[in-house]
Amino acid sequence: MRSISVAERRARLARRQHLAPDARAGGVEQAASGLVALHATTPSSVYLSAWARTDGFRLVTMDAALYEERRLVKHLAMRRTLFVFPVDDLPTAQAGASARVARAEAGRLVREVEKAGLHLDGAAWLAKAEHAVVEALEGGRELTSTQLREEIPLLEGAVVYGVGKKWGGEIPVGPRVLTVLSAEGRIVRATNDGGWTVSRPRWTSMAAWTGATLPEVSEREGVAGLVRRWLAAFGPGTVRDITWWLGGTLTATRQALADVGAVEVDLDGATGFVLPDDLEPTKAVEPWAALLPELDPTTMGWAEREWYLGAHRPDVFDANGNGGNTAWWEGRIVGGWAQSPAGEVVLHLLEEVGSDGRRALDAEAARLSDWLAGARITGRYPSPLVTRAARGAAPDGT
Repeated sequence: MRSISVAERRARLARRQHLAPDARAGGVEQAASGLVALHATTPSSVYLSAWARTDGFRLVTMDAALYEERRLVKHLAMRRTLFVFPVDDLPTAQAGASARVARAEAGRLVREVEKAGLHLDGAAWLAKAEHAVVEALEGGRELTSTQLREEIPLLEGAVVYGVGKKWGGEIPVGPRVLTVLSAEGRIVRATNDGGWTVSRPRWTSMAAWTGATLPEVSEREGVAGLVRRWLAAFGPGTVRDITWWLGGTLTATRQALADVGAVEVDLDGATGFVLPDDLEPTKAVEPWAALLPELDPTTMGWAEREWYLGAHRPDVFDANGNGGNTAWWEGRIVGGWAQSPAGEVVLHLLEEVGSDGRRALDAEAARLSDWLAGARITGRYPSPLVTRAARGAAPDGT
């Protein structure tokens, strides 16, 4: 069995995910495809992830790819997470992950509206509401969720939760109908009413936005296609890594590994997998530093993260498993970063990185500060490390 060391895994990460200076992506589409897709739950992360991997990156370049040329498309997929995919990869993502998410979301919504007494037949209501939305967006119309609710009475109503509790409230059903439709691949987030740090999408039909309805791909083919892309970008990885990333089942993962002809490799005593033509050693990389945003695909790419995270999991990931802004040195997470009140990027390191590492990270912080030019990034998932730093606590929490 071929053995792949931690050092080689870190070299693969640096080259395939365009983080080493001599392996930068040639453009935003290559940056996205090199990671299968970019995380888009936090709007700014799409841009910051591309900035970290593309020399000379400009906001207008990503805007053009997303909203004008439409080479990149926002789509709900693995783990019910919003991603930015190359448009050619949408059919695989739809079949391999999104359709499953759509079924789960639809079933949950039907049960909840029936339980809340909003509709006696939740399935019939959902079908009518979906039809009304698709009809309203015909001809390439782009409407916000508010505008859709104003036009379609079926989208009115809310599900109440936590009655009598301080944390209780209401969840409108209209946006959840849009979530189901988007996961079904029938509608898509089109142009954005906000800037690059804000998500205020207008919705339109997938066919109008991409120029065609998504071609049908079987679920088995879709899962295999996603696993093949993941192994090319993130491999080697374990069964647990892949199952978690897909948000699917162990059975589906094992079937996909067989379908792509994945080969077992040794990962310091654990069993990992690579593609059958991916057994050659990876060329070593020069020392490199990177500053990545919260939920970056590299940070979130594996379930078993010790080989690049070490003992820093409690400092980098919140209680729900969301990774915050990270600082990397030579293939490892060594800390995080935030912004000062003036907008300057400030490092918060968790370990000593030596003088070379500190200089390289300081240079990245200065480069990012210059690129941001005073723009403030309001993160949704600050790491425990950065949260402690904001209140003046020491790295150990004291």
